[in-house]
Amino acid sequence: MARFHPADCPPRDASRPRRAWAGAGLALLLALQAVAPAWAQEPPRPRVGLVLGGGGARGAAHIGVLEELERLRIPVDCVAGTSMGALVAGAWAAGLTPAEMRQELARADWADMFRDDPGYEELNFRNKRLQQRFLPGSETGFAGGSAVALPGVVTGQKIKLFFNHLVRADTGERELQQLPLPVSIVATDIGTGERVVLRDGSLTLAMRASMSVPGLLAPVEYRGRKLVDGGLVDNVPIKEVRERCGADVVIAVNVGSPPLKPEQVQGLLSITTQMVALLTEQNVAASLALLRPQDIYIQPDLGPVTAADFDRHTEAADRGRAAAALLAERLAPLGVPEPAYAAWQRSVAVRERDVPRIDAVEIAGLGRVNPEVVRRYLEQRDGAPLDTNALNRDLLRAYGDGFYERVDYSVVRQDGRNVLRLFPVEKAWGPDYLRLALRLDSNLSQGSSYTLRAGYQKTWLNRLGGELLFVGELGGSTGGGVEWYQPLDERHRVFVASSIDYKRERNDYWFLEQRIAEYRTARTRAELAVGLNFRLLGQVRLGWRETRISSGLETGLDVLGGLATNRAERASGGWLFALDLEQADRLHFPSRGWATKLSLYDSPRRDYGRLALEGSVAVPWERYVISARSTWVGATRGELPLSDAARLGGLLNLTGFAAGQLVGDEVAYAQLRGERVIGRAPLGLRGELRAGVALEAARIGVPYTRQVRTGTLHSLAVYLGGETPVGPFFVGVGRGSGGLVNAYLVIGAP
Repeated sequence: MARFHPADCPPRDASRPRRAWAGAGLALLLALQAVAPAWAQEPPRPRVGLVLGGGGARGAAHIGVLEELERLRIPVDCVAGTSMGALVAGAWAAGLTPAEMRQELARADWADMFRDDPGYEELNFRNKRLQQRFLPGSETGFAGGSAVALPGVVTGQKIKLFFNHLVRADTGERELQQLPLPVSIVATDIGTGERVVLRDGSLTLAMRASMSVPGLLAPVEYRGRKLVDGGLVDNVPIKEVRERCGADVVIAVNVGSPPLKPEQVQGLLSITTQMVALLTEQNVAASLALLRPQDIYIQPDLGPVTAADFDRHTEAADRGRAAAALLAERLAPLGVPEPAYAAWQRSVAVRERDVPRIDAVEIAGLGRVNPEVVRRYLEQRDGAPLDTNALNRDLLRAYGDGFYERVDYSVVRQDGRNVLRLFPVEKAWGPDYLRLALRLDSNLSQGSSYTLRAGYQKTWLNRLGGELLFVGELGGSTGGGVEWYQPLDERHRVFVASSIDYKRERNDYWFLEQRIAEYRTARTRAELAVGLNFRLLGQVRLGWRETRISSGLETGLDVLGGLATNRAERASGGWLFALDLEQADRLHFPSRGWATKLSLYDSPRRDYGRLALEGSVAVPWERYVISARSTWVGATRGELPLSDAARLGGLLNLTGFAAGQLVGDEVAYAQLRGERVIGRAPLGLRGELRAGVALEAARIGVPYTRQVRTGTLHSLAVYLGGETPVGPFFVGVGRGSGGLVNAYLVIGAP
């Protein structure tokens, strides 16, 4: 066996160990440099879930919270919202920045948004006259022989169009599941009471469903459910963000209204509000119990801002930002460096889409209504870019026809074409409707009276849209009638209308400013006419009218028998021509616009003709409205019978004189009014409270009653007026020529 001896080894090279260690050290250094970034990298950031609770107008505070999160560069992995929180969450996930949300809320007319109908000037002529005779809010539907109440004070037509605008639905439908930032919207199934979480489908429909406050906003029928405000079951949906994105840290924002104090609960409305508040508080308490120590809870001090104060959105947003800023020390650790935050922003950014050119327009979902009735309002042309402002206006005009719960749209890509698809949803409580009106009238010279009016309207009797309207009145005016309206083309440009009615009413006769007789006048009238509608401007009619009038003395002296103008009051018939044009923004208290009417009746049998002209105009000036009105009534040939003569007197018709006190032929009247707006109707109601002064003048060319004063008569009126749930109201006093004074209280439709 060979043995090892040191002498057998070769001579040692002293430099080798140093070279070996140097090589090993270099290799180790390179390895350390390679892994150094991994060692230096921060631990993964916690997943953040953002919860935006419901609270009506108080929800604008969420915008301020988002601004603070943006300042601190805090990325969010998912967001859940309820009610107003759903609106902010959906808009944010769809690409709106907090600054842009502030701008959009500032542009929005919130008072108008909670009134479904378009402005009065945007209604067709027939609906204008229905609003004149009946209260719009009194509509009760009849379907299948049963009465069906409206599902809410507001159906949400303008609200839904506003949501479309916010998320740019005009460039294509926004789907929840397609948004880069996971968003969940909470609603309530009003039929079962279940909590419904919407994670896919139409973003705007989900937002609209989550905001459907029961009783105020109509439920949304979606996927076989009737959905209402999610605040009833989960107003601060903390559980949802834990499930949706596995949130390690939850930022929960609660903007709910506290329950009313016991002494504040008075009346049906406050009781309903309190019930909703108590239900909401219970589920909020359950949600807050899920918060963990690392979670962050933000409850802005919103002070006097209520759930209905949408015009205080800026204040609410500022208070929200202040509340988040107070917690900046706890929020700041969730922030990331600028490059990382920019990368997150890019990852959740919504791709901008150009406004499409529309290749075709489709109208879907109609059963009774002819699609051409909707199409007549559309100005969108095939091959032209979509004009969203014009489209919204046109859809509101269609909605104003009164046949639909809502009229919505979407832009879809179909067979390589951009299709604008309209969705008019017919009223579930139609097609027949009961309408009501009430008028109370009290004045110093004639006492008090009332009139209750009811109408039963049957719509869409045929494919062209034939209608029947049955009307009955009880009170100071008693009677009834039936009207038939039949369009002759699909777009309702030409029509035939006929009516027959009977009315019995009181007429006073005055002599030397003393009421000396009271008559009950009975009138039966039948009319058949053909007409032409000028879109939204008005209409013209030509037809034949038959009238029979008789009068019976109720009290006082029977003076009519001796008047030559009475002519035994036998039946008469004649040609009727009527032109009625109107472009005022309101029916009873216009702030701007004009109207003109011309009516010509010629009776060969009675050998007379009657011409009536009326014009009015209103112009706003700061908080004032200046308006003027003038009328003229006279015979074109022969002499007007007493039953067809012009009558003056009454509120804003020569106010110092009693209603019908002045009767005659060739009667001219002029009025100049100045009104100051001193208040506005609450959310959801249209109208203003005004204080006004009216200067009036009139001249009767051929008087049929003898008065103390002749020539030009004057009157000055001072009044308060406004809109109420039962129609317009006036309270005022007038002083006429010679010191005549009359005071009035009038409530309700004419």
